[in-house]
Amino acid sequence: MTNQPHAVVIGAGFAGLSAATSLAHKGYKVTLLDKNDCPGGRARKFSEKGFTFDMGPSWYWMPDVFDTYFETFGASVADYYKLLRLDPSYRVFFGKNDIADLSASMEEIYALFERLEPGSAKELEAFLKDAAYKYEVGINELVYKPGRSVMEFADWRVIKGALQLDLLSSIQSSIRKRFKHPQLRQILEFPVLFLGATPADTPALYSLMNYADMVLGTWYPEKGMFSIVEAMVHLAEKQGVHLKLSHTVTGFEYEGNTIVKVKTNQGDIAADIVVAGADYHHVDQQLLPEKFRNYSSKYWDSRKMAPSSLIFYLGIDKKLEGLLHHTLFFDQDFAKHAYEIYTDPQWPTSPLFYVSVPSKTDLDTAPEGMENVFILMPVAPGIEDNETIREKYFHLIMDRFEDITGQDIRKHVVYKRSYAHKDFIADYNSFKGNAYGLANTLGQTAIFKPALKNKKLTNLYFTGQLTTPGPGVPPSLISGLVVANEISKDFKIQHHEATV
Repeated sequence: MTNQPHAVVIGAGFAGLSAATSLAHKGYKVTLLDKNDCPGGRARKFSEKGFTFDMGPSWYWMPDVFDTYFETFGASVADYYKLLRLDPSYRVFFGKNDIADLSASMEEIYALFERLEPGSAKELEAFLKDAAYKYEVGINELVYKPGRSVMEFADWRVIKGALQLDLLSSIQSSIRKRFKHPQLRQILEFPVLFLGATPADTPALYSLMNYADMVLGTWYPEKGMFSIVEAMVHLAEKQGVHLKLSHTVTGFEYEGNTIVKVKTNQGDIAADIVVAGADYHHVDQQLLPEKFRNYSSKYWDSRKMAPSSLIFYLGIDKKLEGLLHHTLFFDQDFAKHAYEIYTDPQWPTSPLFYVSVPSKTDLDTAPEGMENVFILMPVAPGIEDNETIREKYFHLIMDRFEDITGQDIRKHVVYKRSYAHKDFIADYNSFKGNAYGLANTLGQTAIFKPALKNKKLTNLYFTGQLTTPGPGVPPSLISGLVVANEISKDFKIQHHEATV
């Protein structure tokens, strides 16, 4: 007979699903709650007029992290969805008729670099060798640490590698020492733009993202990113997780400094352990009384946030030319846009933007002869968001989109939906309407992130993009595994011998 503690996990995004599945696998009774009527958090999907849109993440990087995740539960990615490697991985427009395609072949990437800056292929080779080491230590070791004590990092390999990991220098200085051509610098700096800080404020450790981008490649799960969510839900339920959608958590019931019930709009649920995979700030500041909060409102206001996003989901009634599955528009000043996100938060003057056209790879995402288009513009969190502003930026982006690609697009829009700060707040209680969590600055890395355990309650834990290890789909998967491991240390399952 087993004394089976009941864990209630709030939020069925990647981190919540991962935590719930891992806890169930370890023998806990698990109930997973989500306020929305569809699991997946930011990675939900919706369909309109024959178009099927992935709502959030669209890049499938670090396939090894997904492989490891499924293997943890005796399954494999191939059991659930087919992965296609995109080639080229993506296209970058630096201006009209000024294009760089990032091939899936390293030889072709080296050739591109050499063409733009003679001698840079050799530099890239050395840069990626260094990035491979950071990936190995960073992704396979550092990110699996719970960030509960500085002693976690007192192991010989981490200490020995600290200088090699470049924690104290910035990725910008690391890139600019090696590469002079502005386009090469932009290609190498772009992956960290979505990590939530300027390249000048992001530790050089994150060149591991360049290794992920160029060496490990960009993939697409057949039928879209929501395939990952469906796979994770299936795996969770197979492990025994009880998923309850349309359950909004409104608060908790306490006995002393222990949560005993999770209150929802559909009734109370008794709990031995609570894992908040919902927005950390919302749980900490809105759902907990002041005496049980981990942090003050002043602490939260001083956090550096990753960007929010203005997204347009478009259905286009013709085929578009000149675009790949992923296309980046870097025809404007990269540094100025970053400054207007992070340093002086405001709606950008001349934003960079990104376009995903999944119908280039997956015909099922749009009706025949049409295109499914997702446009994303990173913007500062916590700024005013209204329809007038969204419409202004729609036309600003479309003017450049049409001019650079040399085709009419606007008059072929048969479906349009926008999504920004107010929607992130309404759907996910997102702090300041952020899309990606906390910025990955040195002062917000590892032990400097919001703690994964509440300091005042015995049984409340946190997972997801505002805690360890940080923003992005692979880190969120890892975050769920890490918190489940910590819970299993704190709440051991007791096995009792049956008595006659």
